[in-house]
Amino acid sequence: QVQLVESGGGLVQAGGSLRLSCAASESIFSITSMGWYRQAPGKQRELVAVIRSGGTITYADSVKGRFTISRDNDKNMVYLQMNSLKPEDTAVYYCKAVKVRGAGFRDYWGQGTQVTVSS
Repeated sequence: QVQLVESGGGLVQAGGSLRLSCAASESIFSITSMGWYRQAPGKQRELVAVIRSGGTITYADSVKGRFTISRDNDKNMVYLQMNSLKPEDTAVYYCKAVKVRGAGFRDYWGQGTQVTVSS
């Protein structure tokens, strides 16, 4: 059972920056991928960025060039640096871990952290 705890959300003006952190309860060496998702009011949860165990990274088109995902294997942490924030980035941001379990995979989610960008 992987436990994830997000932090770093808050209120920021458009054009500002925030850095989200996700702390995992176990070594992220054993985790297939870790990612950030977000859900705005009335919308479906969507992928923001994912970093895989091999190092490959995928970003949503809407955040390319503005957001950077990174990981610190020694600290079991994943980060999301968010620059040039826009009001449309306002959402609850969730950390997700995907881990091999048996013959398949299992998803683990954090509780989420609110990001609000004012215009």
